[in-house]
Amino acid sequence: MAELTSAALPGARPDDHIRGPDGAPLLVLYADFTCVRCAVAAQQLKAAPVRVAYRHLVLRSRGPRVAALAHAAEAAALQGAFWPFHDGLFADQGRQDDPHLWAHCETLGIDVERFDSDRRGRTIAAGVATQTREALRGGAVATPTLVLPGGEIAQGGLDEAIAAVSGGLV
Repeated sequence: MAELTSAALPGARPDDHIRGPDGAPLLVLYADFTCVRCAVAAQQLKAAPVRVAYRHLVLRSRGPRVAALAHAAEAAALQGAFWPFHDGLFADQGRQDDPHLWAHCETLGIDVERFDSDRRGRTIAAGVATQTREALRGGAVATPTLVLPGGEIAQGGLDEAIAAVSGGLV
């Protein structure tokens, strides 16, 4: 797939959402919250002995909610709740419309009015668009896309890639 890329996918950045044990291998997951395979990959990575940096890959062909949910997750991040929001979106993909997002925010203690204003802001939209552009330039063509230590890209069903990186512990 490397022959289709025009730029390397960036490694860890200060603005990344990263979780996992210190010193563990870092993987970058490009995903969207409407993608069932992304939900499975996120669950596997949460249980694996790896660090994960989550980035958005908003493919318009996946529908209008992809961008809306990416913006919502970034708005939750501004209130320190990216990972709980992330986990909630993937845990209940059948409830991702606005009333459910607001209920999710209330459960997490997120200021809903601020959340709603932030998710509609230009700064968040620009950040999500930048992540998507970088992913596409780096060769990501589907969700989920996983960037392994060393820069190798795995796309689609990630079971084997996750197992290889985590030493088969998933």
